[in-house]
Amino acid sequence: MPDDSQELISGGHLVAKALKAEGVDVIYTLCGGHIIDIYDGCVDEGIDVIDVRHEQVAAHAADGYARITGKPGCAVVTAGPGTTDAVTGVANAFRAESPMLLIGGQGAHTQHKMGSLQDLPHVDMMAPITKFAATVPDTARAADMVSMAFRECYHGAPGPSFLEIPRDVLDAKVPVAGARIPEAGKYRASNRSAGDPEAVEKLADLLVRAEKPAILLGSQVWTCRATDAAIELVRTLNVPAYMNGAGRGTLPPGDPHHFQLSRRYAFSNADLIVIVGTPFDFRMGYGKRLSPDATVVQIDLDYRTVGKNRDIDLGIVGDAGLVLSAVTQAASGRINGGAGRRKEWLDELRAAEQTAIEKRLPQLRSDASPIHPYRLVSEINDFLTEDSIYIGDGGDIVTFSGQVVQPKSPGHWMDPGPLGTLGVGVPFVMAAKQARPDKEVVALFGDGAFSLTGWDFETLVRFNLPFVGIVGNNSSMNQIRYGQKAKYGEERQRVGNTLGDVPYDQFARMLGGYGEEVRDPADIAPALRRARESGKPSLINVWVDPDAYAPGTMNQTMYK
Repeated sequence: MPDDSQELISGGHLVAKALKAEGVDVIYTLCGGHIIDIYDGCVDEGIDVIDVRHEQVAAHAADGYARITGKPGCAVVTAGPGTTDAVTGVANAFRAESPMLLIGGQGAHTQHKMGSLQDLPHVDMMAPITKFAATVPDTARAADMVSMAFRECYHGAPGPSFLEIPRDVLDAKVPVAGARIPEAGKYRASNRSAGDPEAVEKLADLLVRAEKPAILLGSQVWTCRATDAAIELVRTLNVPAYMNGAGRGTLPPGDPHHFQLSRRYAFSNADLIVIVGTPFDFRMGYGKRLSPDATVVQIDLDYRTVGKNRDIDLGIVGDAGLVLSAVTQAASGRINGGAGRRKEWLDELRAAEQTAIEKRLPQLRSDASPIHPYRLVSEINDFLTEDSIYIGDGGDIVTFSGQVVQPKSPGHWMDPGPLGTLGVGVPFVMAAKQARPDKEVVALFGDGAFSLTGWDFETLVRFNLPFVGIVGNNSSMNQIRYGQKAKYGEERQRVGNTLGDVPYDQFARMLGGYGEEVRDPADIAPALRRARESGKPSLINVWVDPDAYAPGTMNQTMYK
């Protein structure tokens, strides 16, 4: 009989086994000689290999995969420029609290500091933008280090990890008996915390007593898969809810507790504001947009985020779902005294919502040509179904969409997050459609954003990943142009921000997809339907008014 103790396994195959144990079923990659043994291992483990045209796309796709599935994503890139090309994708995942592992190649240990091909200090570069960055020192440790990196992704708020694996470590073979291969489900504990029970009781009491409460459901509501808990709380306690980031879609449009356009009014007039899973960063005016007279409560996975940039009255560190469920339970028996008093408050907010809609209505229905961006995003919103995952990739055009487009289901909104990275659209489409082929994917691009990673439209064609894509084309980097116009005047508004008039519909057709051009707003809806029916990756090139700017763009403090 063969001696199992002498069975050998390579570093690349150990990596693939560890990926499989973590539940990874696809890696995103651009090939390089340093990493090919991982591919061979993935073939044996049944892990799909999606090869892209730029490493930034691979990293963004791994980020997107994590957001859609709730499992960590994985990108594999070669050494040197392969790893540096992926830096932006890792940084975006870091700011967005998205768990992913980037594996980068490296020259052989035996050539350390000798100037080997593509040798760079990858770990030093990645350390500031990851939760964990390390070199795999020995082939027998390869699988163990992968599981360690994944474990670190979930320490506190999620985030990315990086592993550098030298070529000789990957290619070498060691006895299977001498390698640590962690078993699925046995190397990581649950990190779900229900928060401090005393703080939970205090929040329940605050909610019951509040006359004018408001709650903001941020990205961690989706990260924690806390949709049901959030819905139960707002409906049981009769609390108006606002949503941002991946928290959009927690409540469907039309729900009596779903509010959007009255947020500034609510936060200026509420007596209790509960912030769930959102930091007081630039999107929140660093906390200054909240009424100074309101009681402010912050719930977050990361202790470091709570109370940062603004004083709070109560902070709770924990899993959004467990905390919100505990608060609802703690308030049981005291609910009628609080919930019943809030009808006037909800009516007041609904009136503010209606005022904002009516003010915008002429632009939402505008028949002007070039097309007003509000008309475009209104048509997109009407086009979405409960199964449509919406992806926004751009500056000004996506700012427009943030005020109008309302996903109809939880987990169906994707944007880059607080790093504001342009170019996430195509890789997010790739991840979303590959992970959820049963879903329709709809993506809105600015023409500047699409051009950053647009060549991987061909990857979508090659892997048969259909989606409905729309380019809001104004031949400008318009969000920046507005700032230049505001600061330096009309004569200097067109410096470094003006693009060519690119027919992206022709680009899509050239690469084997579906494409249409739209100049008349009446043609938007029919073009979207034809793109859906084509069953191909598509781009509808919509020429929008370059002189229309989103209110969010005009209100940015950097331009004042």
